[in-house]
Amino acid sequence: MIFGAFAQNELETTPPKFEIKVITSIESIVPMGLGRSRLISSNAERNYQEFSSEQTEDDNTRNKSKRKDIRIKDFEETKLLNFYNLGGIRFQNIASNDVVISSKLTAMLTEGWDLIFVTSAVESDAGEKDEQGIFITRYIFKRRL
Repeated sequence: MIFGAFAQNELETTPPKFEIKVITSIESIVPMGLGRSRLISSNAERNYQEFSSEQTEDDNTRNKSKRKDIRIKDFEETKLLNFYNLGGIRFQNIASNDVVISSKLTAMLTEGWDLIFVTSAVESDAGEKDEQGIFITRYIFKRRL
């Protein structure tokens, strides 16, 4: 019982021994190559608690965080190719993106980051009049401090 209380107290005062970094690839699936595709990596830090509020039954005050305070301007943007061009799907562009993304992931691993999770999603063509779409992938890394 004493050990449990000591361990809990130590956890509360011990700084984290690792950091997390998210790299995001956004690849356009807009017809005729009109979209923009990028690999994004933030160079800034934010503490989520500065932009968080807690809602309760007694206090449902709206979160007053300002978007301009959350938005960062310090990030790395790597150009990628779109999945489509005028002729349709372009497999050479997909292979080219794979090489560029692999290069970034290799650099992260070389810097001591461990890839711990990958998640993807698609917002794609919903019909004749919807000419928007992206394929987004988030690569989540962890590194010991």
